[in-house]
Amino acid sequence: MTEEFPQQVTIDGTSLTIAELSAIANQEAELRLDEAATDAIDVAHARLVVARDNGAVYGANTGVGANRAVSVDSAAGEESSDGHARRLLRSHCAAVGEPESAIVARATMIVRLNQIAAGHSGVSRQLADALHTAIATGSSPAIHGRGPIGTADLSPLAELALTLAGELPWQSGGVPPACIADTDALPFISSSAMTVALAALASGELASVLDGAAVVASLSFLALQGSPQAYDETVHTARSHPEQDGVAQRMRSLITPGSAGAAAPARIQDPFGLRVVPQVHAPAAAALGRLTAIVETELNAGVENPMVTDAGIFHHGQFHLATLAAAIDHLRTSLVPVFALSSARLGMLLRTNMSGLPPFLAAEQPGSSGMMITEYLVQDLLAELRMLAAPATGASVSISLGMEEHASFAPQGARALRRMAQPSSTVIAVEAIAAVRALRLAPERLGTAPARNAFEFLAGELSPEITDRPLGEDIERAIRLVPLLGGLVSDGL
Repeated sequence: MTEEFPQQVTIDGTSLTIAELSAIANQEAELRLDEAATDAIDVAHARLVVARDNGAVYGANTGVGANRAVSVDSAAGEESSDGHARRLLRSHCAAVGEPESAIVARATMIVRLNQIAAGHSGVSRQLADALHTAIATGSSPAIHGRGPIGTADLSPLAELALTLAGELPWQSGGVPPACIADTDALPFISSSAMTVALAALASGELASVLDGAAVVASLSFLALQGSPQAYDETVHTARSHPEQDGVAQRMRSLITPGSAGAAAPARIQDPFGLRVVPQVHAPAAAALGRLTAIVETELNAGVENPMVTDAGIFHHGQFHLATLAAAIDHLRTSLVPVFALSSARLGMLLRTNMSGLPPFLAAEQPGSSGMMITEYLVQDLLAELRMLAAPATGASVSISLGMEEHASFAPQGARALRRMAQPSSTVIAVEAIAAVRALRLAPERLGTAPARNAFEFLAGELSPEITDRPLGEDIERAIRLVPLLGGLVSDGL
C-alpha cells in the first residue's frame, strides 16, 4: 500500500490538516491510526460506561433532546438490534435526496475518526476500528447531507453508523458489520464531521482558485499594458490591511520583467479592474486564512456532548458552530468582489479602446463576434455567486419541543461555499482565455515577466484559433487549469 500511496498521514486527533484530509479523501495518501489514539479511545469508552453505570449520562441512559429527562434501561457491554442505541440511530436517520459524493463521504469519515481519536467521545473501539477500516479500504457510505442545522450532523452520522453496522448499503466497497455498543449512538453522532469536511474541501478548492485568479490578473495586466504604480510597495506600506501587502507583492513578482525593461503603461491611471487587485483580493485572502485556521481547529476537536475527560463527564454546548458559520459567511461575501473584478478585466480585454486589439478579440472577418458571448456567461455566473454568498447565520429556530432554540446553520453555509468553487473557477477561466488570446495577438507585451510562464502553460493547452467557433471546450479545459496556476508559477513551471 505504501507503493500505491507514498504519502502517509497519521490520525492522532490533534494534527490533521486540510491538505492531509483532502489527500486521504481523494485516495492520494495512506491513513494510519496512531497507537496512542487507540488507547485514548479505549480509555474514554471505559470512562463513559463507568459514568453511565453510576448516574445519569445524556444519551447513554437517557433520551435526547426534549427526552433528556427520560431514563432508558441499558446494560454495559450489551448490543441489541432493538436496544436504545439502535433505536436512537434509526430515529435520527432521515436520508432524503441524492447521497453525497464519495469524496465528501470519505472526508466525513476521516474527520469523524480524527475527532474520535482525540479521546473525548466514548465511542467503542469496535465502531472506531470499523470506521478506520472503511477509510483504509477506500469504501464510501451512501450518506445524505440534509438535516443538520449547525448543532451536530445528527442525521448523516446516524446513517453512517447504521451503514457501519450493516443495516444500510454502501455506496462503494464496504466492511464487515460492526457491533454498536449500547453507549455508542449519541457519542458517534454528536459531531459536525460532514459540515467540517465540506468546509475543509471547499477551502482547499477555493484557495487554488484564488491563487490562480492573481496569476490570471497578471496576464490581463500585461495584455492591457497596465501601470505598475498601483502595486508599488510605497503605496501599500502607507496603509496596510491584512494580506494586502502580500497580494501587491505577488502582483509585482508576476509582472516585473526579469531582464529587459518594462513597456510603458498605456494609461496614466488604470480602471479599477487593474488598479485595485490588492485591495479586493486581500479581504478574500484574509477571510480564507481565518476560515482555514478555524476548520483545522474543528478537524482536531474532540468536543462531543457529553464530553468524556479524566475530570469527569461534561454536558456542554461545544457542538454549536457559530464561529465556523460566521467565518464561512465572511469568506463567501469576500470572494464575490474578486470575481466581479475579473469580469471587469474581461470587459477591458474585449474593448478596443482599452486593449488596442480587435473588438471581442475576434478574427478579421467583418461582424465576427469572437469572445462576445463570454461576458453573458460570466454575468450569469456572477449572479449565481451573489446568491450563494447570502448569509446563512442569523435565523432563529425552536425545535425539539422548544428545548433547542438556536442554531448556527453552518452546514448551509458550507454547502454554499463548496458550490461556489465551480462558477468561481469558470469566471477566472474565461478571463484566462481572453488574456491568452490578447497576448497571442500582441506577444510583445509579455516581455520577460515571470507571468510569461503561466501564459506558455495556458497557451500550450488552449486552442490558438480565433475565428468564430464554440468556446465551451476551451472553457472546460481552462477550468481544470486555473487551480494549477498558482503552484506552477511558484515552482517556475
